Amino acid sequence: MTLQEVKTSSEIKDFLLFPVELYKNDPNWIRPLDSDIEDIFDPEVNKFFRHGECTRWVLYNDQGKVIGRVAAFINKKTAKTSEYATGGMGFFECIDDAAAAKKLFEVSQKWLAERGMEAMDGPINFGERDKWWGLLVDGFYEPNYCMPYHHKYYKALFENYGFKEYFQQYTYWRPVVGQLPEVYQQKADRIARDPLFRFEHIRKNQLEKYAEDFRYIYNKAWAKHAGVREMPKAQAMSIMNQLKPVLDEEIIWFAYYNEEPTAFFIMIPELNQLFKNLNGKLKGKWDIVAKLKFLYYKWTGACKKMFGVAFGVIPEFQGRGLEGAIVMAAAKKIQPMKRYTEFEMNWIGDFNPKMMRVAESAGGSIRKTHVTYRYLFDQSKPFTRMPMID
Repeated sequence: MTLQEVKTSSEIKDFLLFPVELYKNDPNWIRPLDSDIEDIFDPEVNKFFRHGECTRWVLYNDQGKVIGRVAAFINKKTAKTSEYATGGMGFFECIDDAAAAKKLFEVSQKWLAERGMEAMDGPINFGERDKWWGLLVDGFYEPNYCMPYHHKYYKALFENYGFKEYFQQYTYWRPVVGQLPEVYQQKADRIARDPLFRFEHIRKNQLEKYAEDFRYIYNKAWAKHAGVREMPKAQAMSIMNQLKPVLDEEIIWFAYYNEEPTAFFIMIPELNQLFKNLNGKLKGKWDIVAKLKFLYYKWTGACKKMFGVAFGVIPEFQGRGLEGAIVMAAAKKIQPMKRYTEFEMNWIGDFNPKMMRVAESAGGSIRKTHVTYRYLFDQSKPFTRMPMID
């Protein structure tokens, strides 16, 4: 077996195309857009290169056939926020072979150790947590956009090497049509009696306003979490601009109290339902056929799944019924439209029981489980899981 650090266009092609061969017989796998993968490794695109570094490898067998790939990276802003200096490995794909997997894990470990790391998390992303994060271990359904999908045997490859479960991430599912729990209606009615509360869905011609409202709520509700940085204004506007081509105004909701932004419930059409027929091509050199296919599926309503991008409530209003009230406000608008039939919400960590309760109280059930593993380079040191959020 030969490991090759990815440098040339040929090696980049091998890195991108290996999963196509690996999952060719799995009907649930959806090929990611090549550009979404390559943007991770482009210093001109990925802002994490400003405070980090990254590399990747392809593994070949003795006949020159690709049998694995992996990437390793360090985010210097978060590397030392836990008890051990921790780097990351991700974009792992491998045949069902322990020796091949060991080669990929070892090269990642060595590269990180040479840069002062004491542990590695994986498989994770060289970027934000909302993409390419965690190993799929249960619920092998079609993946949502930029969410990992893996073969079942990967779990054994990771755990036999010595990775331990750092935390689990859940994807919750529920049908769109169907009564919400009665407790939601009760909470919504109680909130509705207070004239200082109001709810609204966004309007595309006011994206700058909603970007700032989103940033305000996010920073109050989430920036206290370990590894989550405060969001600057430019980043919030960038998120809205990225969503703009695909957003549906009527499924992104905000709550206000006395005109102060207090909660958001952000959903979009689930993009993999539009992208899965594009064979990994959409932007870059603009495959015109792929672009036309995308527009066709968008205009014909081929996407029947809503995807929950984010749900946030500022601390002062958590646990007071606002979670249920904003869901009810959205449901009253969305359910009669009959535009969507199912809803999934990614990335609810097992260390965040409050959000688990919100998802479950809305009638959601766990459909997919991803695991973020941690591997300590000194296996004699004590291992602790991700701390719970109060």
